[in-house]
Formats: sequence, structure tokens, C-alpha cells
Amino acid sequence: MGEAAAAGGIMALLGGMMFVMMLPMLVMLIAVWKVFTKAGKPGWAVIIPIYSNIVMLEIIGQPWTRLLWYLIPIYGIYLAIVDLNALSRSYGKDSGFTVGLIFLAPIFWCILGFGSAQYLGPNGAGGGEMQEAGTV
Repeated sequence: MGEAAAAGGIMALLGGMMFVMMLPMLVMLIAVWKVFTKAGKPGWAVIIPIYSNIVMLEIIGQPWTRLLWYLIPIYGIYLAIVDLNALSRSYGKDSGFTVGLIFLAPIFWCILGFGSAQYLGPNGAGGGEMQEAGTV
């Protein structure tokens, strides 16, 4: 009975730890869903691995073939950072926000998704899809 109780306690502890580790990922998933919907894209695209990257590239105004460039080891990391910066600019944020997206991703995705940031178009160029009728 003692070994079974100890094994049950360990399993409960591991389950609790797994829940704590998955919670930020779930929050980030919901926040990115909101970011996609602010840009007029389907939010469910977040849960489909490669398609979510394609939608992200559409939001920042890049062709889907850019995904192939991500496969080049060092250059792919550089492009990912450049694309995060383009995403920040698409919502009217600056390079400091990009640093936050890199190092404190769950927090800054929540700021972008649930905050007052509006989609301005690719790279903040204007002409975003979510502008209200009658506004200039």
C-alpha cells in the first residue's frame, strides 16, 4: 500500500507540474488567436502548424514561400526576428515591442491580442482589413 500511495503522489505531482507548464502555452495560443482575428484572418489557423505560419506571413505582407527560407539554419532565425518586427509594426508597435515578443512571448502576445493595438496593414503601411466604415 505504501508504494502505491507514493506512486500516486508522484503522478499527481507530475500532472500538476505539467498543468503549470502548459498554462502559458494555452494563454499564448488564445492571445495569438486574437491577434489573427484582429487582422481579419481566421483565429483557428493558430492550431494548424504550418498554416499558422502562412497566415502570419500574410498578416505581415510576405509570400508563403518565405517559409522555405526559414529552413536555412542561422538565416532562418534572423528572418524570424525580422518577421516578428514586421508583425509589431503591423500593429503600430516599435522595435522594443519586438524584443518583448522574443524574450517574454506569452506576456507580449497577450498585450498585442487583448490590448488596444489595431491592425494597420502589413508593416504598419495602413489599409488594414479591420478598419471601420466611414473612418479615414
